Amino acid sequence: MNEWDNPGGRSDRGILKAELARQKFALRRLDPSPGLAPYIEHYWIVRWDLRGQEPYSQTVLSYPSMHVVFERETAGRFAGVYGVPTRTFVRRLREEGDVFGIKFRPGGFYPFWQRPAALLTGRAVPWTELFGEAARDVEAQVYAAESDEARIGLAEAFFGSRLPGPEHGDAVRLVGEIVREVIGNREITKVEDLAERFGVNKRALQRLFGRFVGVSPKWIIQRYRLQEAAERIERERGAPDWPRLAQELGFYDQAHFIKSFKALIGKSPEEYGRELGLP
Repeated sequence: MNEWDNPGGRSDRGILKAELARQKFALRRLDPSPGLAPYIEHYWIVRWDLRGQEPYSQTVLSYPSMHVVFERETAGRFAGVYGVPTRTFVRRLREEGDVFGIKFRPGGFYPFWQRPAALLTGRAVPWTELFGEAARDVEAQVYAAESDEARIGLAEAFFGSRLPGPEHGDAVRLVGEIVREVIGNREITKVEDLAERFGVNKRALQRLFGRFVGVSPKWIIQRYRLQEAAERIERERGAPDWPRLAQELGFYDQAHFIKSFKALIGKSPEEYGRELGLP
C-alpha cells in the first residue's frame, strides 16, 4: 500500500519514520462539518494489508489530542476512546485491518463528556463506558458501513446532536489559541511565557489544561518541540548541527535536548538519525 492522502498540506509530524510508514499502510484524512470543526480536527482512516509479510510496528509521537477509534483487524474489534498518551504510542500491525478514527482538537473532547480529560490520560476505554447504549448502536452501524463517508456521517450525527453550549466553546477556543501559539512561536519555552502572553494566571492555566486537555501546558510545549526535532532529523537528510537545532527548538542546551529526546523516543537524536540512514 502506498496511498497517503494528505489534503491541505497537513503535516505528517509525529509519525516517526514517515517514509517507511507510507510503504506499510494507507492514511486518509477528511475534514468535519463546519458545526463540528471547532471540536474535531479531522477524521482519519488507516488501512493495511500485510498478509505474507512480517508485522510492522508504527511509533507515533502523539499530539495533545483525544481520539475516538473503531478498530478492526484479524484479532478482533475495539471501539474506544484514547486519552492523550503520556509517552510514544506504538501500534503493531498484523495481517490486514483498518481503523476509523476521530481526532479531537486539544480540549475538544471535554464538552461532549464533561468530565476532566485528565481521567483518560494514558488510557484507552470502550466508548460505551462513556456514552452508554446510544454508542453501542452507532458502533454497530459504523462497522457495517460500506464507505468512509458513511462512517463520517454516523459520527457527525452522533456528536452533532451533542454540541456543547457556548461556555464550553469559549474554553476550547482559548485552549486552541494557546496550543497554536506554542506551535508557531519557539520563544515559548515556559508556562510563564504563556501565562503572560494570554493574561491568565499560571495556576488557572494548569487547571484549564488538566480539565480540558488532560496534560499540562509544560508537557505540550516539550512535546511539540520534540515532534519538530524528529521531523527535521528525518527531513533534512543529513546530520544536523545538533547544538543549533537544540537552540532553535528552545532547549536550554544540547544536553537537555538529548536527554528529553531520549526519554521520550528511547534513543538519542544521533541514534535515531543513524536508523534513518543519515551520515
